[in-house]
Amino acid sequence: MFYTYLLASKRYGTLYCGHTDNLGVRVQQHRDKSVGGFTAKYDVNLLVWYEEHPSREQAFLAERQIKKWNRAWKISLIEQDNPWWSDLYPAFLAGGQSP
Repeated sequence: MFYTYLLASKRYGTLYCGHTDNLGVRVQQHRDKSVGGFTAKYDVNLLVWYEEHPSREQAFLAERQIKKWNRAWKISLIEQDNPWWSDLYPAFLAGGQSP
């Protein structure tokens, strides 16, 4: 399974969009700041939205599309299913996914 995801620094904070084949591990890397860069610099580590894709190509294309969106559209995407910007990572892990 492949994923496209959005991370936030806080509610209405800095946003980051990415894609991965292991969401649990990737979010943990962002949280640990084990991979430097944008998310480490701006403390962006709350998983606020994600979707599954059957292929890496589809996840990558979804990421590229979302990155072209304006901020209001990204916020709307998050708030459709997560209006309080809750951190979805604990629930993702509880669903049997491991970091």
